[in-house]
Amino acid sequence: MGERFGGRLTAKAVAAAKHPGTPARPIRMGDGGGLYLQIAPSGSKSWLFRFTLAGKAREMGLGPVGEPPKGVTLAAARLAAAEARGLLRRGVDPIEHRAAELRRSEAERAKAAANTFRSVAENMIGAREAGWRNAKHRQQWRNTLATYAYPIIGDMPVSEIGTEDVMRVLRPIWTKKPETASRLRGRIERVLAYAKAMKLREGENPAVWRGHLSEALPSPRRIEGKAPGHHPALPWQEAPLFMADLRGRDAMAARALEFAILTAARTSEVLGARWREMDLDAAVWTVPAERMKAKREHRVPLSDAALAVLRAVLPLSTGPDSFVFPGKRRGHGLSQMALLMLLRRMNPQGEDKPARWRDARTGEPITAHGFRSTFRDWCGEASHHPADLAEAALAHVNKDKTEAAYARGDLFAKRAVLMADWAAFCAKPPTEVVAIQGARRAVAQ
Repeated sequence: MGERFGGRLTAKAVAAAKHPGTPARPIRMGDGGGLYLQIAPSGSKSWLFRFTLAGKAREMGLGPVGEPPKGVTLAAARLAAAEARGLLRRGVDPIEHRAAELRRSEAERAKAAANTFRSVAENMIGAREAGWRNAKHRQQWRNTLATYAYPIIGDMPVSEIGTEDVMRVLRPIWTKKPETASRLRGRIERVLAYAKAMKLREGENPAVWRGHLSEALPSPRRIEGKAPGHHPALPWQEAPLFMADLRGRDAMAARALEFAILTAARTSEVLGARWREMDLDAAVWTVPAERMKAKREHRVPLSDAALAVLRAVLPLSTGPDSFVFPGKRRGHGLSQMALLMLLRRMNPQGEDKPARWRDARTGEPITAHGFRSTFRDWCGEASHHPADLAEAALAHVNKDKTEAAYARGDLFAKRAVLMADWAAFCAKPPTEVVAIQGARRAVAQ
């Protein structure tokens, strides 16, 4: 077969193609290998794959022309046509194959919808409570899950619950009610383990403490005496050294964490960022209100270093709705688990080996969220920028209602200078802070 597939059309030609007006029926432009661009008299464009199977000519629609997620690009159409040709070589009807895959996906979605966290938890409790002699214990199981977990993840398919979902349940009470929160975490872990045993989910358990959530949350045993919401943070003097280590790592999680540090943004805001929020020409990232903790739109000035991170991952973009930091699963963003595992790799520790990167006050391994504290400490101790500017950069709400009523601007121009100064500090030669870090460790030991 000497035919060269995927060589006749170009993206520019597809965009410029129009229906001539006559005849009053769709026209087709071939790309090779059975792939056609079909243009209706109305001007709408779609992709069509034509093939012959068992002596019969068949046609298979591949979707409308356009950008994902609603449209199909020329490259994506060629890929779909190539997959269809592969099925034909094995004697499989691609239309019937697609229908079977759709039925299977619908069955899996129906199964997932039926097996929510709430229903699986109730099934697990029902299956195990006969062995729980203490009636109070049985009631506590139900009460803690109903009070704290069900309102947040109760209606989620148990197969889709990840680390960030578990964290959304635990964060509000972790430092306020450490004993309750610790028990709740253990019960969520048990429910998810039961779900895996029943083959209702796969993969690791996102509620496991040791080596997982222990990397993101302070130990319940050490919370007493701390301010609520404390996240172990890197001392600001060591930020350049950490950034040098981070920039030497070739991983999507490393780029996401680097961007989070340079923008002083919350990790959830970074991991959920999509390309339509980014304006590289204006050097601004506009986080929509629905993704902000305070439910207010937040404009983030992008330093040259932050723009460099975005340009490094830009080739992976599949359209304005695609995630800036994509995960391994197609169409999904990077997960919180990826950042946790990155910090774990960067921060190995053991009984006789303390973590390399740790909080100066508690000695605990640092967290991704803690870098917001690192940035704030640098602002207050090492920069000339006022406190209200640092608070604006962190998107903190001004609790003084009178002052907030008059301060209606977002100080964007001044914040742009602040973030440029922060990026410059993070890029300082790490040798300048090695001595400081060594002195701190000597005192701690």
